[in-house]
Amino acid sequence: MKSLGLWLGSPWRRSAVAGVAGAVPMVTFPAPALWWLAPVALVPWILLARGAPTARRALYDGWCGGFGLVLAVHHWLLPSLHVFTFVIAALLGALWAPWGLLIRRFLGGSPSPGRVGAALLVLPSGWLMVELVRSWQGLGGPWGMPGASQWQVGPALRLASVGGIWLLSFLLVAVNVAVAALIAVPASRVPAVAGLVVTAAVTSAAWAWAPRPEVDERVAVAVVQPGIVAGADSADRRFDRGERLTRALVEREVELVVWGESSVGFDLVDRPDLARRLAALSRETGAEILVNVDARRSDRPGIYKSSVLVGPDGPTGDRYDKMRLVPFGEYVPARALLGWATSVGKAAGEDRERGTEQVVMEGGGGLRIGPMVCFESAFPDMSRALAEDGADVLVAQSATSTFQRTWAPEQHASLAALRAAETGRPMVHATLTGVSAVYGPDGARVGSPLGTDASAGRVHEVPLADGVTPYVRLGAWPVTLALLVLACWAVAEGVRTVRLRRNGPEPLVPPVRTARGWPARPGR
Repeated sequence: MKSLGLWLGSPWRRSAVAGVAGAVPMVTFPAPALWWLAPVALVPWILLARGAPTARRALYDGWCGGFGLVLAVHHWLLPSLHVFTFVIAALLGALWAPWGLLIRRFLGGSPSPGRVGAALLVLPSGWLMVELVRSWQGLGGPWGMPGASQWQVGPALRLASVGGIWLLSFLLVAVNVAVAALIAVPASRVPAVAGLVVTAAVTSAAWAWAPRPEVDERVAVAVVQPGIVAGADSADRRFDRGERLTRALVEREVELVVWGESSVGFDLVDRPDLARRLAALSRETGAEILVNVDARRSDRPGIYKSSVLVGPDGPTGDRYDKMRLVPFGEYVPARALLGWATSVGKAAGEDRERGTEQVVMEGGGGLRIGPMVCFESAFPDMSRALAEDGADVLVAQSATSTFQRTWAPEQHASLAALRAAETGRPMVHATLTGVSAVYGPDGARVGSPLGTDASAGRVHEVPLADGVTPYVRLGAWPVTLALLVLACWAVAEGVRTVRLRRNGPEPLVPPVRTARGWPARPGR
């Protein structure tokens, strides 16, 4: 241990180790999907920051670990953004610098059992604050939250229905803190073990108490995935392939057909021939078709990405314009300052325009559809709002074409399981090039997914459920709890500081005495 400490004495070596430690959680997400490592994936990072020799070094440990985490879970951006990926990781990684300081404050040295007990609340709360800040879509959204690694674990999905991905992430960080304390602070076994027992009890209670979605009927939903279509006239050829795959479903009883993001590359008003072809498909299949138009609109300036519902008579009028755009992919933040990113990668040459409100569409047979586009499925508040507004089924139309042969498609598809479990509503994740998947109202997968090598249409019997989950009813209450925990800690720290000032250390110089032997009074 002493030799390790000497080796870590180099600031550059320590920063590199912190970056690697921060990157460890990457393997808990798809494609590796080593979800069972999530309860200990943060332990190396926590142990490193705990042993920081100074507060400044703890800040650096938090920052470098955050850099490693962001870079690892977004490594698939490198072919598109090149060197700018490192800039983004460095900027976002700074959000974890205060978290590194909190680790040292609560676990550094020889902490008392009380301090360790407080760490089990304060450190997960601090982590949630980082996730809350980066949930702003201008910072890229909440991709790679710890809770997202548990998308295929039944008890975890039940917890998501109670407190969303926020509760999952809080408990996972708390478990990591408890394990780190057990390793580094043997005297803290009682509070650390108590923290693990409480986490197990909360999970068990959620499993037993949280209401289960009551399935009352099923609806046949088809996902059409054209596969990779590149080169000249790709928009026309992609439409043709989607049309052929949809026509192959004519013999099936389908109530809704979903195409992926950017499946139509032309405004349907400017191209009435395409609108007529879609209407004909709707008549032939007996189902309405939800397409996604990525084009310059004819009725207003700018390029929009829009979910458009088409029925047997053409577009129904139900339309949703994407609200949360991908930074650099669909617009460049502060383009006047950061426009140079377009010269080093595949950043958007022209900004897409934003929609202004979410929409619940009225489909055939009374089916209410809640559409989202691309990485909007990473935002739990958007799916919650659609469920509150009465959506029967959630739909995310995505592409991920740029990120084939990376972990991004599987990571993206897995998020739909969490959104379904949180809201108690089934979710359809339809893409151009895979992975396309469908999840029931409990977050369990329905049928088999379409992988990145598939060009096909697939029908899923999607269960519909009634009722409202605690998460939909209460919202992100774990975030509110985290804020309260941090506020209480801040007040306690303030009171402690005031007491230290009042009862300051004994003076180093003895008081001056007068000739009579009494201490001199001020002013005499």
